[in-house]
Amino acid sequence: MELVTIAQLKEMAGDSPMYADVDVQLQSRQSKMTRTNKPYLELGFADSTGNFSLKLWEDRPLFSVAQGWPDGVMIRVSGKWTQNQYGLDGNDLSARVLNQQERELFLTGDPDLQAKQQIDWQTITSLCSSIHDPRLQRLTARFFDKFGDIFRRTAAARRNHHARRGGLVEHVAQMMRSADALCQVYADWNRDLLLAGVLFHDCGKLWENSYPRDGFAQIHSLRGEMLGHIPIGIECVNKLWSDMIEEEAGTDWLILEPRSEDVRLHLLHLIASHHGQYEFGSPTLPRTPEAFALHFIDNIDAKMEMLKDAYRNANEIAPQIYEKVFPLPANLVTPLSSFFVAKAQEEESIEEPEGDKEETNMGVESSL
Repeated sequence: MELVTIAQLKEMAGDSPMYADVDVQLQSRQSKMTRTNKPYLELGFADSTGNFSLKLWEDRPLFSVAQGWPDGVMIRVSGKWTQNQYGLDGNDLSARVLNQQERELFLTGDPDLQAKQQIDWQTITSLCSSIHDPRLQRLTARFFDKFGDIFRRTAAARRNHHARRGGLVEHVAQMMRSADALCQVYADWNRDLLLAGVLFHDCGKLWENSYPRDGFAQIHSLRGEMLGHIPIGIECVNKLWSDMIEEEAGTDWLILEPRSEDVRLHLLHLIASHHGQYEFGSPTLPRTPEAFALHFIDNIDAKMEMLKDAYRNANEIAPQIYEKVFPLPANLVTPLSSFFVAKAQEEESIEEPEGDKEETNMGVESSL
């Protein structure tokens, strides 16, 4: 069988069964019952490219084997795979634990994704270095020094978008590109504040959606579960800020404008309000241009990632129409291709000789 990643499996699987092997790490395991009291296991698997859940019924041979797997075990799952609106499904499944060589190769991750995330990391550090406000630039540098390693292995979410190791770097980098471009359109925005807000808006996810150094199963922390990433992000930035201000007490920062306390409050407001609505978890609503911008930039990038995944994984239920994929609101339609001029058309548009032009013009005039 062909060995594929989770992302490739989601892209290739459809209504018709496909045979494939996939190397995964056990992320979660829950024992459940159907309404008719039929036992089953719901397993969460992950690799460097993404994750998926799989139901194993009691009458399947793999059911008893899976109950004995230790947490975080790395296995190769083989079988026939299909996919519908509820996700991946496997039949005739078998599995074995990876050997040491296979485990080491698995932990290196997908090389194309690693290369992309390296470029995204360079984008983030470069744009943060371009911040002019010395307080915000110093704050971003302190964050990288203290948390850069864990930041680079944190997901942007547990599901829905950028739900993979390093996904937060991808999300933040794309948001920063958008913010930097929009600041050239809306020149009255505070670019320094907005770029810093993009970096820190989800920094609390380092305690909510992080990964260990040697695996792809997200870590569940008590702090993340009990507080959530917005309060943790505010706490993190406040701590970094207070330590920075204490170290810089003897400098001329006290006379900088805007005042340091105002800069801190505006940055915290971006973190607190970036979900945009109370019902989505924001303790306050956006109240500044930068806060509105951050909320919409965040939402756009999340939605674009969801759309990309949906087009890749959803089944086509009619020509150019794809089934609805949660949490998107409706069936998707194939996007319109960009306009282009074919080579043959370009050749036809080459300017004709003057004599032919006159004849053509005369023909037009006579027809009028």
